[in-house]
Amino acid sequence: MKPSSESETLDALWAHHHAELRDPHKIVSQWSPPGEVDPALLKHRVRGRFWDVLEETGQTLLVTREYEHLVIALNASQGKPRVTYLRLPHPNGLAIDGARGVLYIASTRNPNLVYEFAPCIGEIPRDGTPALKGAEGTLLPVRSRYLPGCLYIHDIALIGGKLHANAVSMNAIVELPESGGFRRVWWPRCISNKSFGRNYLQLNSIAAGPTLEESFFSASAEEPSARRPGHLNFPVDKRGVIFSGRTRGVFARGLTRPHSARLIGKAIWVDNSGYGEVGRISGERFDAIAKLPGWTRGLCAWKGLGFAGSSRVIPRFRHYAPGVDLDKSRTGVHALDLKTGRILGSIEWPLGNQIFALELSAGLKTLGFPFGVRENGNGKAARKRIQQIFFMGSAQR
Repeated sequence: MKPSSESETLDALWAHHHAELRDPHKIVSQWSPPGEVDPALLKHRVRGRFWDVLEETGQTLLVTREYEHLVIALNASQGKPRVTYLRLPHPNGLAIDGARGVLYIASTRNPNLVYEFAPCIGEIPRDGTPALKGAEGTLLPVRSRYLPGCLYIHDIALIGGKLHANAVSMNAIVELPESGGFRRVWWPRCISNKSFGRNYLQLNSIAAGPTLEESFFSASAEEPSARRPGHLNFPVDKRGVIFSGRTRGVFARGLTRPHSARLIGKAIWVDNSGYGEVGRISGERFDAIAKLPGWTRGLCAWKGLGFAGSSRVIPRFRHYAPGVDLDKSRTGVHALDLKTGRILGSIEWPLGNQIFALELSAGLKTLGFPFGVRENGNGKAARKRIQQIFFMGSAQR
């Protein structure tokens, strides 16, 4: 027989291993427990008619807060707001395939990840287990794919029904096939085969059209130079551009660190981040429609309404925001009248950092994620219900 001390050690190890990695949130979020989400990051305040405007859309608004490793879903029904969240590593780009009922979330760590979520459509019956009620529409993970960290993925979008991404470190757009991997499919004319190995342009967003030729892409510079994005002496003021997918040349100039280019109707809209502005491209120039309190990033629209994000500026990149009042910057989402630029309402996170992407749920019928702000994953009843949702909830791609 083994000595009792060794037997006790083995028993303790068995008990430890048996208890490990049983929290569904740890598994979904790459072993990051929900308890690591500081509740203060989720506290918010609302100004104006934000919830009313969101309810008018009949949709859920998805928000990525990349540096806080949070994805948040905002929904309002019959005057009652709902805020849910999930902790994911450095989430940035969002894309929704309404036809297939899939939400894509890009995660830019090393390696890069693209998560796929789908709404719960029902439960898998289990003998002796109480029925699962009210889980329909909850976003559940259905797949994730791993990609090289050197892609440095930012924005993602569906073009021609296929998922594409900005490979910022390659100064290119890549297609992400269902089978896995990536394929470089577009890059500006100024980029040669020798310019795929470094980030020279900060080519960081996609205004997705039906095809690559009908799409547009934002960048912080129109051609490579010895100074690269990330360098503290990288020139930004009025150096940003919009590239044309068709010509592979510059379509519009005069932007400062542009982000979140989107085709809204027939117009190109974009966040002029360095000046805290939201606007559209008129001719070959940027026409500001709204000024927001902070670094603008994240943009989506519905029937003349827009939702745009504002953020604090990372201290070491203060010079990237020459037109932003840093002391008055706030992290939040603002509902806009796209005709007048008037702010109709806002939701702000006083201790928030930076927002990356916003997306309305469109054809994706969902109320959000399993974790609710009021529950915060800590209460016994909340933990039990979340365990049950992941155990019995069924989603399909």
